[in-house]
Amino acid sequence: MIHHIGISTAATLYRNLAYDTKTAFAPIGIVTYAPMTIIARPDLAPNDLRELIAYIKTNGDKMTFGNAGLGAASHLCGMLFMIAVDKQIQAIPYKGNAPVMNDLMAKQIDLTCDQTTNTTQPILAKLVKSYAITTKTRLASLPDLPTADEAGLKGFEVSAWHGIYAPKGTPDAIIQKLSKALQAALRDPDLVKRFSDINTDPVSQEEATPKALKTLLDSEVDRWAPIIKSTGQFAD
Repeated sequence: MIHHIGISTAATLYRNLAYDTKTAFAPIGIVTYAPMTIIARPDLAPNDLRELIAYIKTNGDKMTFGNAGLGAASHLCGMLFMIAVDKQIQAIPYKGNAPVMNDLMAKQIDLTCDQTTNTTQPILAKLVKSYAITTKTRLASLPDLPTADEAGLKGFEVSAWHGIYAPKGTPDAIIQKLSKALQAALRDPDLVKRFSDINTDPVSQEEATPKALKTLLDSEVDRWAPIIKSTGQFAD
């Protein structure tokens, strides 16, 4: 199974989850981290992140923040952003990223926070207004887009990471064999180029391991639990 950041939030997000996300699967390795971008409809007034935060402080009650659905990376980034700016914005859940982007470009919603795999081309085409990228460093394909930390949200960081898992109880020899296969795949030039084309990168060889994924999963479960609880956004 390949799963994204949502596996770490399910433990808190769903009231009646039938399994423990920390122990129900056998981790094989991390695959990639996809940066997120804070973007808006093309005619939103603020021109940089500091102006946007000030604008939200005054107008946030009348604004909308689209996401791809409960537990999606865009939903999580939105929750984290609202906490960071200390202002609630009406969350509008959609069924997937595409309708969010369509409505944002059509000026039907105000904001979203989505992966660069979905937002880079609309940003370059100026179909949306971009404010920041949510990683520690800028993206080569968007060199003029500052990090959130640079732009005024100190320490703000979130990525839509993906990992590969096997069923719980899979023999360690098989787990190690699959991890080695993952590491080999992440060195493949065609895969590296494909990842680059969609504005993400394969992880290091050290991160494509069971230990690294286990550590990441546990830390992300612990990180997101208080954030989700503070928003009161749960699913049955």
